[in-house]
Amino acid sequence: MERDIRRLLDPAMFARQVLGFTPDPNQERVLRSRAKRILLNCTRQWGKSTVTAAKAVHRAIHVPESLVLAMSPSSRQTGELLRKMQGFLRLAGQKTTGDGDNEMSLLLANGSRIVGLPGGEANIRGFSSVGLLIVDEASRVPDASYRAARPMIAVGGGSLILMSTPFGKRGFFYEEWIGSGRWLRLRIRAEDCPRIPRDFLEEERRSLGDLWFRQEYCCEFIENESQLFTEDMLLRSLDDSVKPLF
Repeated sequence: MERDIRRLLDPAMFARQVLGFTPDPNQERVLRSRAKRILLNCTRQWGKSTVTAAKAVHRAIHVPESLVLAMSPSSRQTGELLRKMQGFLRLAGQKTTGDGDNEMSLLLANGSRIVGLPGGEANIRGFSSVGLLIVDEASRVPDASYRAARPMIAVGGGSLILMSTPFGKRGFFYEEWIGSGRWLRLRIRAEDCPRIPRDFLEEERRSLGDLWFRQEYCCEFIENESQLFTEDMLLRSLDDSVKPLF
């Protein structure tokens, strides 16, 4: 009984003892965080899908009738995330069915639902009282989809997790990263991940080139190569001392 209570209060312990997943220090911080807004700017192959799947499953099991939504740029990516969640639910001894309304969905016996959505705006509207909204590969999700999704967490104080590698200085993922909103912002570079060998990273740097490597593995927001003017150039061009023509 005492152990069950500790698992209820500690998602990291739940991940280790029930899901067989040993989180690294950054993953443990995400699992234990009570922040309502979490932004994960993370390297490829860090395990962002694994840690967020564990967090979602912990909530679905321990908070009855929870609604967890997972969205990404494509149906394939969303399906992969839901399969990871379904695997964790099996390890936790949870039987699931579809919810009868959504093609990608997991319904638990306690009434909790996990629903997967591709990133199109039309697929997102219509949900309310969402307890946890996860946006995977957020830098590739259209801004309109993000704006359509945010109101769904307004009622009931739902939580929001954005996770992605960067994709240029554009879009809501970049704006939220540099903005002043109340986010727990974590940058996890490849060198911070104990599972990625250093010799592999050196090979990737040689193969991908410096700019792409810095984006994918160092989590830097790099200017679009086709962009004529960089963001810094545009900001420097703004001068409040010049009077408007009209």
